[in-house]
Amino acid sequence: MTEGTTSAAAEGGDTLTRLEQEGEIAADYLEGLLDIADLDGDIDMDVEADRAAVSIISDSARELQKLVGRDGEVLEALQELTRLAVHRETGDRSRLMLDIAGFRAKKRAELAELGAKAANDVKTSGQPVKLDPMTPFERKVVHDAIAAAGLRSESEGEEPQRFVVVLPA
Repeated sequence: MTEGTTSAAAEGGDTLTRLEQEGEIAADYLEGLLDIADLDGDIDMDVEADRAAVSIISDSARELQKLVGRDGEVLEALQELTRLAVHRETGDRSRLMLDIAGFRAKKRAELAELGAKAANDVKTSGQPVKLDPMTPFERKVVHDAIAAAGLRSESEGEEPQRFVVVLPA
């Protein structure tokens, strides 16, 4: 090993950042789950917007649909279980995001489009627009799209019927 490599490893820290550690713990947990379920998939880890992001991808995305479920219900449950596994190891609450077979990425694009359309409707009419109830993840994506369009939005109601209201400028 060259001296530059050794010092880079030392400076990079032999310890992972907290979010990278969350991703590693989550990946180990999910690999075990895939083994138990006898499913093939690769784990991809990243850090996005101050949270660990873990994705399960596969050449056979259809096989992974079992882990997504209807409207992402199984995915949401697996995300919570993965967060609990991280919490058990670190003692800290995790905001980790899990994606399986690109479900959340596709959903994020659809929701961003919905938010942009709602923002355009409000700009045109000058009237607030109430959207259908959404999960916290879905509301966050819509709020971001509305902010990007230069408008404000609020969440109203109680879970699980909480929804976004797009407000005029």
